Amino acid sequence: MTSSYVDGDGYGLPDFHTRFIKDEELEQFENALSAPEASPLVAINDWRPIHQRVRKPGTRRKAPARSVDETREGYVYTLLKWPLLAIVLAWIVVLGFFYILIRLYIYLYEHFVTWRGRRQTLRREMRATTNYEEWKDAAKKLDVYLRNDRWKEVDEYAYYDYGTVNKITTQLKKLRAKVEQAKARGNDGSRISSALEDLRVLLEGCVKNNFGGVENPRLYSETYFGTKDLVQEFIDEVHTSLQLVLDDKHMSKEDKETFFKQLETNFGRTALCLSGGATFSYYHFGVVKALLDNDTLPDIISGTSGGALVAALVGTRTNEELKQLLVPSLAHKINACEDSFQTWVKRWWRTGARFDAVDWAEKCSWFCRGSTTFLEAYQRTGRILNVSCVPSDPHSPTILANYLTSPHCVIWSAVIASAAVPGILNPVVLMMKKPNGTLAPYSFGHKWKDGSLRTDIPLKALDVHFNVNFPIVSQVNPHISLFFFSSRGSVGRPVTHRKGRGWRGGFLGSAIEQYIKLDLNKWLKVLRHLELLPRPLGQDWSEIWLQRFSGTVTIWPKSVPSDLYNILTDPTPERLDRMIKEGQHSAFPKIQFIKNRMKLEMIISQALSRDSRVTVRNINAPLPPEIDTSVNDGQLDRHAVDYVPEIPEGNLDWYAGTNGLKTFQSGVRRSSGRRDSVFEELRRQSAVFFDDDEYDTGPSEDEKPLYEPHEGTRVG
Repeated sequence: MTSSYVDGDGYGLPDFHTRFIKDEELEQFENALSAPEASPLVAINDWRPIHQRVRKPGTRRKAPARSVDETREGYVYTLLKWPLLAIVLAWIVVLGFFYILIRLYIYLYEHFVTWRGRRQTLRREMRATTNYEEWKDAAKKLDVYLRNDRWKEVDEYAYYDYGTVNKITTQLKKLRAKVEQAKARGNDGSRISSALEDLRVLLEGCVKNNFGGVENPRLYSETYFGTKDLVQEFIDEVHTSLQLVLDDKHMSKEDKETFFKQLETNFGRTALCLSGGATFSYYHFGVVKALLDNDTLPDIISGTSGGALVAALVGTRTNEELKQLLVPSLAHKINACEDSFQTWVKRWWRTGARFDAVDWAEKCSWFCRGSTTFLEAYQRTGRILNVSCVPSDPHSPTILANYLTSPHCVIWSAVIASAAVPGILNPVVLMMKKPNGTLAPYSFGHKWKDGSLRTDIPLKALDVHFNVNFPIVSQVNPHISLFFFSSRGSVGRPVTHRKGRGWRGGFLGSAIEQYIKLDLNKWLKVLRHLELLPRPLGQDWSEIWLQRFSGTVTIWPKSVPSDLYNILTDPTPERLDRMIKEGQHSAFPKIQFIKNRMKLEMIISQALSRDSRVTVRNINAPLPPEIDTSVNDGQLDRHAVDYVPEIPEGNLDWYAGTNGLKTFQSGVRRSSGRRDSVFEELRRQSAVFFDDDEYDTGPSEDEKPLYEPHEGTRVG
């Protein structure tokens, strides 16, 4: 890049020359990789399992096969399996061809029919902006030209309950004014408390997830910036009223705590989910930078595969450090693919994988600040880091590693495991940090691989672990980017014709696109449910198509054809500069929607963090000196968590009788402000290791029962 980046500690990056990981830790990881697993029949690598020796010399592992007892298949299945597979695959190819044609038609329609004249000029000005404030001004100009500002002034709209929102906003203003007047007149505490109680009751009723439909993405999809004036007025009034309750001195501390805990439970939390996508994942840097610069970066971060590397950087660095790191010169630290062609070909022939896990561990450790654990990262930054990992065998459930489910797991080992695509990197062992600071295998030394194979976006687990009901997804997976299409526009990107009120490509074009895409999805499910697909490397590959890849807000950075060519190469500073800028631009249209959501969530979190600390520690267990408890920006009271010692071997019932459990149960406060027994929490979390299959299908939360038994389950 230019010389402006070459200053300070290595291209202006903090800790550029710091080697966070120790040779002993790499040696412990290498020993864990070479050690036999708990299973008696385990292949050495995942690419050529048939030709590798296993524990007993001279024995060979057979290819995974389904037995008759397992599937109870008859002659009809054997006879029709391959013809059906050929027919379905051929039809999928035909549907894919027609889908490309209809998308090409819509593209040509939008770019040669609607984007012309003054509209095109304003659009180019918006694309040429370099920061969010410039983009916002350009977006407002485009809205004024298209008369979208008039749409904001009209309260009526079919996609939210404008009548209820209007009434609640008016009542909030009256009650808040009543409280303020009572204080100004110097009334006694009883009158002020009575008025404040009325305001509190009203807030309890309206501070809920998507109350009245005010968080419906359609409300932000009709304009380039902002939403209905009534919706914005409601959000601002709720925020002002909550601030009034928070600052009031007539309400007791206990009543405030109970009130805001109830609001947090009903309102839920926001998470940023970073998808996989190999080197496409570097677009996430720009998305994170845009959210960070506008104070809308959530505390909960999830990453998978390549996205896990970006999430690890975010989860282990403070805000000030991130602002210095999210620059083009960061490319000088991204050197995972620096080996020559001859080197990786020899390695692939020898091990079945292009990259070496130990080499990646050292390179990845810089992004994770060495052998930092999930709990230590939470202590340092207050952010909750989550990494999706899939077990190497096809039957075990996935895991979402975080400071609750695996507090002592080393982050770099989870990041490498989440990126272990068969043929690219062999499955690896997760590592944990022991109380003496040394590393040891985690989870019996079992091996894990790429999280994108099953749970690219772990929505269910995030919901259960942290009450996340507003996921922000940064999606860069190239194999599904073609199929992401919003027929009625998306947040900050309205339909380009009929003043944003129509369908992309016209109603007929959008209808055909939806039909073909749904039909493709149907036939992919047929392949999976009828078990027609072979399982190369023992992996069900249908999951890479049939997951949910979107969230309440989905950010899709615009890639270029050269990204596919460089999908397994390190970026140059120039290419990373373009990817960061594109990531920022893709996030700009979503900022206002996210800011409205975070405005309320942050004041609730602020209320629950006042005069409180997290205490999750056995008083008899000393705090290890290697734990870094430094916290940025004075946020220790909000996010601090004391060290959680290793649970002794044995079951939890035995440990429940010791003094340790009494200390644990004496009170647990997470950043969410909830209290509960740690072991009750651990038992609850242990039931969450399931896949996110078809998370977005079926009835809504209000329509479906709380528990849906599986087929064959006896209820009652």
